[in-house]
Amino acid sequence: MQVDLDIEGAAVAGLPRFQQALVQGRRLRLWGLGLGVLAAIGLVLAFFVELFAPQSLWPVLLVNQCAGLLVLIAGLQSAWWLTQWRASALEPTVLPVQSTATEAPMGGYERLLERISEGCRRALNTLGAATLWLGGWALLALFCINQVWNLALPPAALGLSANIGAALSLLLAFGLLVLERQLALEPVTQSPEAGSLAQLTRVAIVSLVVSALCLLFAGEGVVWPARLAVLIGALPGLVAAELLLRAVLSVFRPRHEQREPALLARSFIAELLRWPPRPLLALQHELHQRFGIDLRQIWAFTYMRRAFLPVLAVVALLGWALTGVHEIALQARGIYERFGKPVDVFEPGLHIGWPWPLGRVLSVENGVVHELTTRVGEVAAPMAAEPAESPAPVSANRLWDASHVSDKSQVIASSRADKQGFQIVNMDVRFVYRIGLTDRAALAATYNSTDVPALIRSTASRVLVHDFASRTLDGLLGEDRVGLGEEIGRAVQADLQALDSGVEILATVVEAIHPPAGAANAYHGVQAAQIAAQALISRERGAAAEASNQAQLQASIARDQATATAREINAAAQVADLGFAAEQKAYASAGQAFVLERYFSQLSQGLAGARLLVLDHHLGSNGNAPTIDLRAFTLPADPAPSPKTAQPGAAN
Repeated sequence: MQVDLDIEGAAVAGLPRFQQALVQGRRLRLWGLGLGVLAAIGLVLAFFVELFAPQSLWPVLLVNQCAGLLVLIAGLQSAWWLTQWRASALEPTVLPVQSTATEAPMGGYERLLERISEGCRRALNTLGAATLWLGGWALLALFCINQVWNLALPPAALGLSANIGAALSLLLAFGLLVLERQLALEPVTQSPEAGSLAQLTRVAIVSLVVSALCLLFAGEGVVWPARLAVLIGALPGLVAAELLLRAVLSVFRPRHEQREPALLARSFIAELLRWPPRPLLALQHELHQRFGIDLRQIWAFTYMRRAFLPVLAVVALLGWALTGVHEIALQARGIYERFGKPVDVFEPGLHIGWPWPLGRVLSVENGVVHELTTRVGEVAAPMAAEPAESPAPVSANRLWDASHVSDKSQVIASSRADKQGFQIVNMDVRFVYRIGLTDRAALAATYNSTDVPALIRSTASRVLVHDFASRTLDGLLGEDRVGLGEEIGRAVQADLQALDSGVEILATVVEAIHPPAGAANAYHGVQAAQIAAQALISRERGAAAEASNQAQLQASIARDQATATAREINAAAQVADLGFAAEQKAYASAGQAFVLERYFSQLSQGLAGARLLVLDHHLGSNGNAPTIDLRAFTLPADPAPSPKTAQPGAAN
């Protein structure tokens, strides 16, 4: 019950809590300072451990333990402010009267500072120092917990240091347990805040004890200690959040200097840490104290309290029975196990079976198609739709001089002249697969393999190593990608069927095969030099072929001309021989007549183109021959035989 000094100012000296205020204040201050030193040491150790070992378990444990101590320190300081008010209520201080008669004049800067300080004092008096300190401690605890909250913390073995840390945690928890028992046994008349402080102490004790268990059971292959060590911070975090909310709401609550303040560091969550747990007891007490409502006198609440356990049992039994109703999604199937043995494969829809754990359903995909790369490592960023007018996405970059997430290095054969070796290429081979649509495939995929993508990757890696060991780079770059993908897909599917994996390879896509990114430029240079050499060889071969063909053409022309000339000479000789033989036969037959006839024939041929003047021997008289005036004749344009004078007696 709060005391109002305006009404009961003289009666507070007889109250035990006012009489013990100074002693309790000193005791609370010593406890707060001691726990503050321990919390500071723990936070400093956590900072340095986090600096050198970010994935260690120690920073999480130390910070969560210190958060529990910070919550307790906030409660102790809030109670200390109450003891200070009670001590001041027993011995009120008389404020000195300020004289303004001899007040020195102040300048503008001094007046501004005076106004600022007066405003700060007024705001501090309005909010209260206890409220600010409580909010500060709560914010510090929440900040520390947020810095180490990591549910993906890997497990690790801590060795001998874990045993030492567990022993120190249990020792500190034992000391806090002694403090909690002392606070719990405090009479309400002497220390009304002792019960709330005892509940905050239990928060720190729980954090220390659970941290010690995590240290004792921490190991390389044990995951739950690391997860539990992180989840420890949820308890002091919730309590700190509640204290921060109470501090914020207290600002809107009117403050009376002459009325005894209430303890701000009270936590409903901390009050639940009792045995047996009574979550409604605190609510009932608050309603009775603040509003005078006694829930025990209401028949409806009494009936609800009596019928709570039977109704809860019926609801629990009905809920347990409903665990036998299973809903299978459209894109999934369910393998129904009865007493751990698979008995049926459920299709999409509603199915009824035995409740858990007598029967359970394991979910299996139903026709869901996946794409898998052979590269194991960093995960590619999710594909995002790009506008049609925007540049091509990074995933579409297939240049050889760029490294890609899905590329995998592979050793292939190499042949240079008479030497054999190996080369390294980067390739992007993707497998499109799904779980088989039959019940047998669903059972095989569920029980014969724990990780289907890892199984496909390992099988594909083995097939690729075996298949590419006999291939060369030139053959791979010039080979049909579709045929190569089908060949690899058939080999991988055969191995998966031999393992009875229940996986069906739908397609095998060879996205890219190229040298490593670092050797791409060198390979381009080699290709360019090879192309230039082949072009030069082809050019020289063309020139040689042209020269050879030209020489063959000239030789053929000369040979043809010689053959033609020889044939002409031979034909002329044959003609002359035939004419000579014919003339011989004609002369033998005709004699002088043939010669005369031949003479006339040759003479006619010779004189066929000449201009002749034929004279008869009868023209002259008295034995005188005809006279020809040569001046009447001129030379023809073309050379021709000179005209001859016919002898007397020549015939025309």
